Amino acid sequence: QVQLVESGGGLVQPGGSLRLSCTISGFALDAYVIAWFRQAPGLEREGVSSIDGGDGTLYYAESVKGRFTISRDNVKNTVYLQMNSLKLEDTAVYYCATRPRRPRYIWTYQQSYNSWGEGTQVTVSS
Repeated sequence: QVQLVESGGGLVQPGGSLRLSCTISGFALDAYVIAWFRQAPGLEREGVSSIDGGDGTLYYAESVKGRFTISRDNVKNTVYLQMNSLKLEDTAVYYCATRPRRPRYIWTYQQSYNSWGEGTQVTVSS
């Protein structure tokens, strides 16, 4: 049974950093794409970043490029999202999601992801 558990959210001041973790059980990372999405109050859920667990291909939303870094640890079966220089507009519930590497879809196509975590709250506030 596939299970995704996010952790690492919290309250941080603007300019601060957080590292989110997505621990995955039930399959090996190297056969899957793992992505982070977020949903702010009143807004639609949007893609933040993704990583191909096999070949390591990375994608980032323009709004987080240069500030967020996605990485994976195939031994720990965990995907991380290092978030630096956080802004007020980064406040959201962050979700990790996964899908098989094939067939290929655009990484932001949410309906292609068949397993989702429960989410972790990130609040950026002074």
